Amino acid sequence: MKTYIFSAIALFCCVLQIRSQEVPEITAKDSIITSSWMFGVGWNFIDDSGDAFNDVTTIKDQWNGVAFPSRLSLGRYWKSGLGLELIGTYNNYKEGNIIDGITITEDIPYWGIDARLSYDLNKLVGQTGFFDPYVGAGLGYSDANNLGRGTYNAVIGFRTWFSDRWGLDFSSSGKWSFGNEASNHIQHAVGAVYQFNIEKELSKKGEEKLALLQEMEKEQQRVQDSILAARKAEEEAKALAERLEKEKEAALLAAIEAEEAKNIRLFKLQQALDSLGAVYFAFDSSILTADAKENLGKVAQLMSANPEYAFLVEAHADSRGPKKYNQWLSERRAQRTADYLSAQGVAMERIEAIGYGEERLTNHCADGVSCNREEHRVNRRSEIGIKVVERELAANK
Repeated sequence: MKTYIFSAIALFCCVLQIRSQEVPEITAKDSIITSSWMFGVGWNFIDDSGDAFNDVTTIKDQWNGVAFPSRLSLGRYWKSGLGLELIGTYNNYKEGNIIDGITITEDIPYWGIDARLSYDLNKLVGQTGFFDPYVGAGLGYSDANNLGRGTYNAVIGFRTWFSDRWGLDFSSSGKWSFGNEASNHIQHAVGAVYQFNIEKELSKKGEEKLALLQEMEKEQQRVQDSILAARKAEEEAKALAERLEKEKEAALLAAIEAEEAKNIRLFKLQQALDSLGAVYFAFDSSILTADAKENLGKVAQLMSANPEYAFLVEAHADSRGPKKYNQWLSERRAQRTADYLSAQGVAMERIEAIGYGEERLTNHCADGVSCNREEHRVNRRSEIGIKVVERELAANK
């Protein structure tokens, strides 16, 4: 009997020892960065030879760069894998290099500013340690070969991390000009990046460790209490978690549907306003014509039918006459438009009237440019738009 008791005690101690060795420890390696800000500094190299997209491997006589750091970036990255980044670059087209199919005879400076939206491919394939590939797209503006142009961009790249904060960034971007007057080009970049304002969560492996630790704690509690009571508590907790999750999902779905409905209504209202068109004025006049009043009557009906929104009246003048006078005249046109809408039953607190003078012409008819009457007429206008922020009037609360 003593031998049996001794053996049982020894076996129990061995089991305890094995269990203590198997207890997982959550370390820094079990957490991952889910969101952060990122600052980068480095170099950029440009191929604007004219056949950059036909042979991306050609370097001699086609790649342009400077010796000093020529690229700055600042970005915000979220748990979803999306990142929004602002990038500024400087470069110098070297004398003797091929630019847009022609060998240039002097150095030409280059600068650009780009905004891009990127996506972390690790969100699709899982965490890959220090290797962090991404793709993205965006818009930008470049002054290259003494010609400014807007561009739409596509990028592919990857980052390698030495720590949670420091790493290297390698990327290649294709930049396509909006028009045909400027060439497309490729811009390569390499540099150091630094992450700050970091937010972390447990990795999948860390969550598994945490779940295992919690399970061990529950097991110990079940040993201390009764198995039946522990099982019952676990079932109740599981049922509560499932119910809360369903309620949360239902609330989220309802919020999404409500937001979609609001956006659709806002879009349709703006479409209706756009279909009515602008209100036009006679030369050197802020008096509303009969056609203008008829049009504003229809606008007022739309505004009255949508009391939860505020509206913006923007008035303009053509370029004839002194700039200061045109500013005054456009403000008067805007106020007359707002006053007429108010007279049709729209509360003045829902209307904001702004005059822009001759600063927002719709065509080429600036000071000194010869234009006919019709070309000047389209600049003498009032336009109605919905304010960006939805109003919450006290009457609707």
